[in-house]
Amino acid sequence: MAADLDRALAGKHVVITGGGRGIGAAIAAAAAAQGAHLTLMGRTRGQLEERAAALRAEAGPRGIEVHCEAVDVASADSVEAAFAAAARALGPVAVLVNNAGQAGSAPFLRTEPALWQQMLDVNLTGTYLATRAALPGMLAAGWGRVINVASTAGEKGYPYVSAYCAAKHGVIGLTRALALEMAHKNITVNAVCPGYTDTDIVRDAVANIREKTGRSETDALAELAKHNPQGRLVRPEEVANAVLWLCLPGSEAITGQAISVSGGEVM
Repeated sequence: MAADLDRALAGKHVVITGGGRGIGAAIAAAAAAQGAHLTLMGRTRGQLEERAAALRAEAGPRGIEVHCEAVDVASADSVEAAFAAAARALGPVAVLVNNAGQAGSAPFLRTEPALWQQMLDVNLTGTYLATRAALPGMLAAGWGRVINVASTAGEKGYPYVSAYCAAKHGVIGLTRALALEMAHKNITVNAVCPGYTDTDIVRDAVANIREKTGRSETDALAELAKHNPQGRLVRPEEVANAVLWLCLPGSEAITGQAISVSGGEVM
């Protein structure tokens, strides 16, 4: 079985939105180690190109192709153009990882319509648009994997992030509905739900806690880490491992699931 899993994604085209840093960068590294050809999508082309160069160097003589596309996942035109360019460069998408996201916070009565809409646009509509662009190629090939990086905020509530929670709950609902539509098409659709993870989003949350409460960075980090029964932040590589497993042989029966990567925070 181990031999079957070695470089099981070799030659497959994997698209990762938000692929330039954090969880997305960790997923890209895991997929590259399996021999996948990658399209990294994100807002900042320079950051994507830097990550792409590192991935090519790490692959060495094994050789992988890494393509980059700047995209606004909340814009239908931008997503359509980016996926068309990716398909021209590397062929139809076999695996889509919807990882792009934002987390804005405010008390509910200070959650203005603009913030509410932004959270829905980036986290939920972005997932819809990217999946809509990638799915025809998977259907034509008779094989595909869609993995949505949601959040424990899609499984439970947190105070002061009502818009983000609503969007991530929507991502899980979309995951479940589409999984049923694709169940007879050899295409699985799943969500991976990280708890507080050591990424830029969490570092921004720490800065926000410090600014509003005057706590030290250590205390602010502890405030977030206490949600995890293991008493720590999740590592991006741990999320990447869960995503990778959903793409490998042996996971074919796993679809429509929201898999919590949170040290037992959600059971």
